[in-house]
Amino acid sequence: MTIIGVTGHQSIPEVARQYITDSLQQILSQQPAPLIGVSSLAAGADQLFAYAILTAGGDLHAVIPSKHYEETLSEVDRASYFNLRNRATEIRILDYEAPSEEAFDAAGRTITELCDIMIAIWDGEAARGQGGTGDAVEHARRNGKPVHIIWPAGVTRD
Repeated sequence: MTIIGVTGHQSIPEVARQYITDSLQQILSQQPAPLIGVSSLAAGADQLFAYAILTAGGDLHAVIPSKHYEETLSEVDRASYFNLRNRATEIRILDYEAPSEEAFDAAGRTITELCDIMIAIWDGEAARGQGGTGDAVEHARRNGKPVHIIWPAGVTRD
C-alpha cells in the first residue's frame, strides 16, 4: 500500500493543467498498489490530484481543514469538492470552526504526517500565507518524506 499526499496551488494556469495531469498519472503508475491519496480537496491542485487517484483505481481520503470549508470555494470548485467528498472512503474534518490560515496549515501538516510520499504541484515560490504549498513542502522534507514536485518550466501562476 502506498499513501500519497498532495499539496499545491489553488490557482493553476490553464496552460499547466495537461502537464500536471500527465505528470500525476506517471507518478501514480509507478507506485505500488493499492494506492491511497490524501487531499484537502481544495480547488486546483488538490482536486486534480483527487481525480487522478480515483482514475488510477486508488482510494481517496479527505482531510478537511475546518467546518464550513466549502464556503471558501467558488461555485464550480464547490461542486467538484462535494463530488470528490462523496467519493472519499475516509473523511477527517479538523477541529476548526471556520476556514483560516491556521486550519490550512494544520491540514497540510496532517496530510504530510499521514502520507508515505508527498506530491507538490508547486512553482517553487514561497507560501503566500500560513499553510501554503511551500510550508507543506518544508514540513514534509523536515519529516523525511520524499517530495515529487510537479510544475511546468516557464509557467508562472497568477
